Amino acid sequence: MTLEATADNIDHGTAASGSSFYAAMRILPRAQRDAMFQVYSFCREVDDIADSDGPRPERLAALQKWRDDIDALYQGNPPPRLRDYVASVKTFGLKREDFLAIIDGMEMDVPQEIRAPDLATLDLYCDRVASAVGRLSVRIFGMPEEDGILLAHHLGRALQLTNILRDIDEDAAIGRLYLPREALLFAGITGDDPAKVTQERALPKVCNSVAVRAKTHFEKADEIMRRNRRRAVRAPRIMSKYYRAVFDLLMARGFALPREPVRVSKLTKISIILRYALI
Repeated sequence: MTLEATADNIDHGTAASGSSFYAAMRILPRAQRDAMFQVYSFCREVDDIADSDGPRPERLAALQKWRDDIDALYQGNPPPRLRDYVASVKTFGLKREDFLAIIDGMEMDVPQEIRAPDLATLDLYCDRVASAVGRLSVRIFGMPEEDGILLAHHLGRALQLTNILRDIDEDAAIGRLYLPREALLFAGITGDDPAKVTQERALPKVCNSVAVRAKTHFEKADEIMRRNRRRAVRAPRIMSKYYRAVFDLLMARGFALPREPVRVSKLTKISIILRYALI
């Protein structure tokens, strides 16, 4: 099967079932839930292409095919794999440019592995792979436009920076390093070889500076959610609280070697769902 091959009849719910966000999506009313499952399924498809070990030209071609398919969807001629997106796009006003931004973000990993991007490039990456997903999501949740866009901006970046802090060693194993160049240089780390950077004694200083940014975004996202209707922010609250639990575990563990993986306990997950799904 080639990278372009995708089943026409995808069970989007099954595709989303392994996601950290599944519980947050599952509590939504049917139309919203189906739309969120579709968005997640799309993200999973393009992410799998970017992260595959296939030849780079083949991965780039597969991502371009997704761009062409998104264009066809918005031109009224959806390909089979996007046919069931039509109703969601119309009902929730989902924007073509947000789907395309996600593809652009995934593509940033393809021509060459990302290594120590500058802050502007890192922020662009976070906007594309996380906040663009958020912009689709907040329309599905029914949030007001201005606050929805702001929430997508801050929560998307909070979650993606947390991912970066959580996955430092996993990313290094595949030749990637998302920590910003400016923070590395400030800590006295001049190289960008992921295997070497992750062994540096000064790495915690770099990670802590990224953590400050993530924490600020979490706090701004919380401010926005507090001033909006509770039912409109149930799902993003669950997403935020789960990732904030991951973030807190990372901060408690620290970033010096050895870095054991952190995991949110089942009890914590259940308590988050019970607290925020039932409001």
